[in-house]
Amino acid sequence: MNSDTSYGESTARGTSGKGSSTSSTDKKKEKARVSRTSMILWHAHQNDIGAVRKLLEEDESLVHARDYDNRTPLHVASLHGWIDVAKCLLEHGADVNAQDRWKNTPLADAEGAKKHTMIELLKSYGGLSYGQSGSHFEPKPVLPPLPNKCDWEIDPSELDFSSSNIIGKGSFGEILKASWRGTPVAVKRILPSLSDDKLVIQDFRHEVKVLVKLRHPNVVQFLGAVTDKKPLMLITEYLRGGDLHQHLKEKGSLSASTAINFALDIARGMAYLHNEPNVIIHRDLKPRNVLLVNTSAEHLKVGDFGLSKLIKVQHCHDVYKMTGETGSYRYMAPEVFKHRKYDKKVDVFSFAMILYEMLEGDPPFSNYEPYEAAKYAAAGHRPPFRSKSYTPELRDLTEKCWAADMNQRPSFLDILKRLEKI
Repeated sequence: MNSDTSYGESTARGTSGKGSSTSSTDKKKEKARVSRTSMILWHAHQNDIGAVRKLLEEDESLVHARDYDNRTPLHVASLHGWIDVAKCLLEHGADVNAQDRWKNTPLADAEGAKKHTMIELLKSYGGLSYGQSGSHFEPKPVLPPLPNKCDWEIDPSELDFSSSNIIGKGSFGEILKASWRGTPVAVKRILPSLSDDKLVIQDFRHEVKVLVKLRHPNVVQFLGAVTDKKPLMLITEYLRGGDLHQHLKEKGSLSASTAINFALDIARGMAYLHNEPNVIIHRDLKPRNVLLVNTSAEHLKVGDFGLSKLIKVQHCHDVYKMTGETGSYRYMAPEVFKHRKYDKKVDVFSFAMILYEMLEGDPPFSNYEPYEAAKYAAAGHRPPFRSKSYTPELRDLTEKCWAADMNQRPSFLDILKRLEKI
């Protein structure tokens, strides 16, 4: 995997398949292609028409680029309503009916996001609307959802727990691996004893409300929920690689290149979550809540939004701040520990602690208990740099991310730019 990739990592199509006999020239070409594939997806996401056009002039085949969720630049532009970018892609031969991992077309995305001008544009190019609720390629039509039920409500009889195993536990209940319509899934199941607890139900519904809005290659994908029968359940994609905490426990410190690639994935997911006007503050970013897509440990996704907050920002200069001690002590920002007002920069502080742990192999302040570690950090202390993997650039980035003054911490978009340069 390349350290300079951005947005969703490409699937690196077009490798020669010659194994060790592949020449260094072929490898360089492939690396450049993977980088360009990621770049066009990123620039489509950023509505940078100039950069998209320039990349297509250099390599027109990039119009068919795919991230590892099989989404094309046209999917990305359609979801956000970037008309000029979409027109440019279509003029260069983009497949208007390309299907992503969930079998959604660009038009299905535009309709879901209510981007009316984009809907008309795609239809004028022959765009069809099909996706999760049914496909033109299926031999039999899919029945519409039952009236008065949202399209993500799952019938618990469709969940197969016959070969399930517990993959996580919490005060609310447990997380199990199960099967839904033949697909492995992760199921967060609320304990029956808590099914009437108003606070638990409120938190559960809040997490569903947050997750249903999310769609990004570096964010765990929500599939559905059981909300009108007990036990209450939340269903997401199952990621075979486990969590980053366990990975670091087994592997120890990571190489600088691996840590940077992991950090890029986390920063991409967080940049998406922090995007205004609908800002989602995670508030519990830590290695246990960052999941590896597969056992080859190439990609990460941010998960567990039980403590997150969805903030509507009406104007770009609005101040949205909260108080209260929320999250995990070892990765907690000083302003949270001190019960002072805070905003989305608390996630940047936690990110710095995770980056430190990936490079050092040990959690920050590992010789302290979690509460004492948070107290020590709130007093102005920071863990010492020992690893040789900490280049001056990485050290400087980490120090800025865990700055005591949250206003001095960079945004995740700025972090992405710096990581890509490194």
